[in-house]
Amino acid sequence: MIVRFGYYPTRWGKRRRFRCKMCRRTFCRNRGTVYHRLQHRRATFDEVAALSVEGVNKSAIARVQQIAWNTVDRWLEKAAASCRRFNDQRITKIIIRELQADEIRTLAGSREHPPVWILAAIEVWSRLWPATVVGKRSYRNTLTLFRDLGARTTGNHLPLIDTDGFKFYRQVVRRLFGVACLYGQVIRRRRKDRVVKVQRKVRIGAAWRWNEAWRNSEDSRQLNTSYIERLNLTIRQGSAYLHRRSLSHARRTQRLGDHLELLRCHYNFLRHHRALRFGREVKTPAMQ
Repeated sequence: MIVRFGYYPTRWGKRRRFRCKMCRRTFCRNRGTVYHRLQHRRATFDEVAALSVEGVNKSAIARVQQIAWNTVDRWLEKAAASCRRFNDQRITKIIIRELQADEIRTLAGSREHPPVWILAAIEVWSRLWPATVVGKRSYRNTLTLFRDLGARTTGNHLPLIDTDGFKFYRQVVRRLFGVACLYGQVIRRRRKDRVVKVQRKVRIGAAWRWNEAWRNSEDSRQLNTSYIERLNLTIRQGSAYLHRRSLSHARRTQRLGDHLELLRCHYNFLRHHRALRFGREVKTPAMQ
């Protein structure tokens, strides 16, 4: 029901036009994509998005690409909305063998506002970043994170879960997974911003089940949160909003959440992970 219907001119040449036989309306190939009605080259749009997920702030991108700051802001907003839809469609029916969760503290708006927390989780075996929540460090947001994770899994496996000592993790895990899962906490005692003591506590699960889980695990030999800590570093490096001692902090929580969706899509589907190297082939977390 769709036929070719000539061409239309652009600043960089002509492009194909199509027409629907039913409604008789014409449209271009970019209809319904982030490139629709784009007044610049598509390669420029891709470069702006690539620079953003590499930790370059909007002002620097505007100077490098020689385009207006408002244009960069609008493009990144469109890219984030598209990536949010793509993540919701593609990150489904995954198998979670070992899960780690942690939080990142940051700033949104002025320093008079309360801090904003980024709750993230990682599937250790594939290094997949399946879900994230931006907001307060509360029971509700913790429950939202794990419910999102539960909705994206097949439900056939009960995972091994490692977190830090945040009090609401234990309540949420017990509520959603019950006593059938394996759950432990890594509690770090700090003094003058230095870790002086590390405690590993088993909260749910018998000792023989933990020993069996360590034998079957390809990555971990004891309770740890090293993989989610490494993901936290990747998130900080990939988002200019989260750089330490930076003037580029997010002015609104919504913008921070949008950029994290863009970064999550790039991390899962486009960025090859060094830990997933098999001979000459290097996979992304989504491929794994």
